[in-house]
Amino acid sequence: PCPAVPGWVPALQLVRRGSKAVTRHWKAMHFQRQKLLAVTEYLPPRPAVPPRCLPRHAEPTHEEDGYVRLLRRQVQEVFRSSRMVAVCQYNSMPEEDVATMRHYLRKHNIEVKFVLNEIVRPVLEQSKYRNLLPLFVCRNILLVSPETRAKEMLRVLKGVPQVNLLGACIDDTILSRQGVENFARLPSLEVSQGQTVGALALLPSQTSSLLQRGPLLLTALLDEHIRRLRDTETPGEPPQEKGT
Repeated sequence: PCPAVPGWVPALQLVRRGSKAVTRHWKAMHFQRQKLLAVTEYLPPRPAVPPRCLPRHAEPTHEEDGYVRLLRRQVQEVFRSSRMVAVCQYNSMPEEDVATMRHYLRKHNIEVKFVLNEIVRPVLEQSKYRNLLPLFVCRNILLVSPETRAKEMLRVLKGVPQVNLLGACIDDTILSRQGVENFARLPSLEVSQGQTVGALALLPSQTSSLLQRGPLLLTALLDEHIRRLRDTETPGEPPQEKGT
């Protein structure tokens, strides 16, 4: 640094200023003022009837949105008009795969319904399908059909790993996944009716044959006895009378 020149004042000077002294300190309020504030303090009047004795105000009821009511009516109609309602867990998949799955299911008259848990759970709680509630804990879809097409549904879902069958309600009977698979292995209704009719017709036929066996056997024995009597008689000779 250059040496200071006598008579030269720098343009910038740093001046250190000291902190101000605290001249005001806390001081207790005067006794007369305290009494004046206490006397003039506002005291609200007491109610004539205690608040606990007054009737409670009705809480404002939350009014449901019209769109929510519409969706719930649609869910009720689906369960009412469908013989088969399958609950499946839905994982994210491309739109092309969803369209393909819908196409193959629609061939067997099976529709895909995307539902929200907050819509379907209140409907199930007030219906006979309340045992299906544990299945609606994640993102679900419904596979509904007016016919019992369990075999065709399982065949299509076998090629869609993103959709997992959790359970179903078939003809007002709640079934697990294993129950649906067992139901799919059953024969068709026409075959079952034919087997039932055959089983019912077998017992009467056996009973009839058992009842007819005795008379037929007796008739056969009498015919054989008559034939032997005819064979023992001499041709042209009249039968001998007893006691002659």
